[in-house]
Amino acid sequence: MVLAAGLGKRMRPITETIPKPLVRISGKTLLDWGLDSLAAAGVERAVINVHYLPDQIVEHVASRQAPRIEISDERDGLLDSAGGIVRALPWLGTAPFYIVNADTFWIDEGMPNLTRLALAWDAGRMDILLMLANLEQATGHSGSTDFLVASDGTLRRAKSAPGGLIYAGAAIVHPRLFAKAAETPHSLNLYFDEAIAAGRLHGMRMSGSWITVGTPDAIAPAEAAVKRALAEAQ
Repeated sequence: MVLAAGLGKRMRPITETIPKPLVRISGKTLLDWGLDSLAAAGVERAVINVHYLPDQIVEHVASRQAPRIEISDERDGLLDSAGGIVRALPWLGTAPFYIVNADTFWIDEGMPNLTRLALAWDAGRMDILLMLANLEQATGHSGSTDFLVASDGTLRRAKSAPGGLIYAGAAIVHPRLFAKAAETPHSLNLYFDEAIAAGRLHGMRMSGSWITVGTPDAIAPAEAAVKRALAEAQ
């Protein structure tokens, strides 16, 4: 599931004419950075939700072969992160699935991080497994930390603690979480908190470089980070 339906207001004026997922970093759209990561992990089909300037996204992915694309249409109203997933459940099926944000991406170091995430997944112990980054791995992150990791891999809210990690915009979730959910606007954070309370929110530290592009002035640092990460990988 690729979450691509946001308005991208902080990226104006660029997003006055294109949706944020189609902003290009080092010649590749933010959306394609995520889709390429899914393809590298062997994902054969991805569902993308759309709302703002949706026809541009639909046209952009129309010829994509890996992964194959399904469009979940939210033109009638934004459903937020969790509501968008609920609408897309008919395509997502009954098995655990990836969630990827369309406005962040990463450069893998070694084994693809989404492959590592799948290997770390344990449906017996987890409802949600988040990919996490530390502050030193991050470019463009202006906020605080999100989660603290316990010795058994479970997470709790960091509340800006200096030893915390950042949610890196990728996760595996089990669809049973949404069995009773309504197709109304609501956030994934509700499910994060429920999983924390049940001891079933886990995290995995990513390897490589994580990049977020929130505003136009973040584009140049993002492109510099890509160049640096790719050079180090050679």
